[in-house]
Amino acid sequence: MKKEIWIGGMTVDLDRLSKGFNVLLPFWVLFFAFLGYRFNFNFHFLTVILFFAAVVNFYFLFIQKRHTLLSNFGLMAQFRYFFESIGPELRQYLFLSDVEEKPFNRIERSEVYRKSKGVDDTFAFGSQLLFNQSEFKLRHSLFPVSRSVIQPFSLTFGEERGIKNTYTLKRPVIISAMSFGALGERAVRSLARGAKKAGILMNTGEGGYPKYHLLEGCHLIFQMGTAKFGVRKDDFTLDDNKLRKLAFLPQVKMIEIKVSQGAKPGKGGLLPKEKISKEISELRGVPMGEDVISPSFHVECTNLNKLVHFIKRVQSISELPVGIKLCIGREDEFRELILELKKEDIFPDYITIDGAEGGTGAAPKTFMDDVGVPIFVALPMVNRILNEEGVRNKLKLMAAGKLINSGRQFMAFCMGADAIYTARGFMMALGCIQALQCNRNTCPVGITTHDEHLQRGLDIELKSERVLSYMKSLEHEHVELLQALAKKSISELSILDLYTEKGLS
Repeated sequence: MKKEIWIGGMTVDLDRLSKGFNVLLPFWVLFFAFLGYRFNFNFHFLTVILFFAAVVNFYFLFIQKRHTLLSNFGLMAQFRYFFESIGPELRQYLFLSDVEEKPFNRIERSEVYRKSKGVDDTFAFGSQLLFNQSEFKLRHSLFPVSRSVIQPFSLTFGEERGIKNTYTLKRPVIISAMSFGALGERAVRSLARGAKKAGILMNTGEGGYPKYHLLEGCHLIFQMGTAKFGVRKDDFTLDDNKLRKLAFLPQVKMIEIKVSQGAKPGKGGLLPKEKISKEISELRGVPMGEDVISPSFHVECTNLNKLVHFIKRVQSISELPVGIKLCIGREDEFRELILELKKEDIFPDYITIDGAEGGTGAAPKTFMDDVGVPIFVALPMVNRILNEEGVRNKLKLMAAGKLINSGRQFMAFCMGADAIYTARGFMMALGCIQALQCNRNTCPVGITTHDEHLQRGLDIELKSERVLSYMKSLEHEHVELLQALAKKSISELSILDLYTEKGLS
């Protein structure tokens, strides 16, 4: 607050201004009280307002000790807090350029909004990205192929093990893990209904029994996090009977064991107490009134051998395709995992690599910013190790991490991904404005909140149509990209179809 600013060539000392305000405020109260008593009663309206302000100012200056600024400057300091609170909105709408916002800039969000609404998503005059020879680019062909030769997408999980309950994916994009808890009821139902319309898979997230995911009848991957909500015993160990019962639900097509997550690798999940309703408490089997913090690891999986045999155990119980999701930390540890899988001849049906740029509802900032390997570094490394160890044909490989548009998705395909996860792409299809309030239960568009007032504007049928439109637009561009790259199917893509000045290992 001790600061001088220039206004019209004059210097304003904010420190002296606030001191003057604090001294004069009681005199203003007395002054307007006198005017009201002596001349006109209406002056007392100002007397009451100023008296209330003086009382609050006295409390800030002499009673509360929590905020130093308030203790030093009183009410004047509230102006700083006010402008600080609306700073993100001011920057987003007035000051930042189209490519400056994080984690997704205005152009990226606009592209998803247009796709979800089925309107023209073309742009004019040229790209606003910097072409500095360090970015990835897809290599087109001199001789694009006809649309008639493009083959439909098909990917079968579980075929490598020869199991009875294989699952064939007909679309290359999956709605990534978002639980009821992280999202509100209407958002979950909108996504699930849209997934059914689009014929795509949806991951339940680690939210326990997937009540609202099941309600709309779409095909699901049940995610089992480290807390094992919905399928656990009190000591966080797996309850075989609960998992078996859930796996036999007709909508549940696969099981995913979440080992780690890109937005907070090495740390368990977090659901803030503000978002825990009675219903969520029952579905997850957790108490109300306190944050729900999942363990940082599965209690059964304290070494590689135990992790591998836990995968086998889940496969045997569920009789479904079973995958694992992890964010890469150390290359040598991942290779050791693959060697252990080879040694035991036990393989997950798929591995999902979650990039460090992945999103989440709540995570410590240092984990979001400083832990984990980004997807376009981790994915080619994982694919290389699988090939070097001769096990690439034993499982499918999926990728996640800011893969909201067809270009980045194709880059992931070129790096070895068989299918793509995206969560925030589908959130934006629902109308997410990137308010960055997912952890506060105050989402202004009703997606990541359980506040009924905030949810009421989210129309399930309308939003499900936007999910469908977004998926259709992605698929349309997938076909156009295949044509431009002279490929008949996504499975033909390789690292040779990708350009970067720095190269890839």
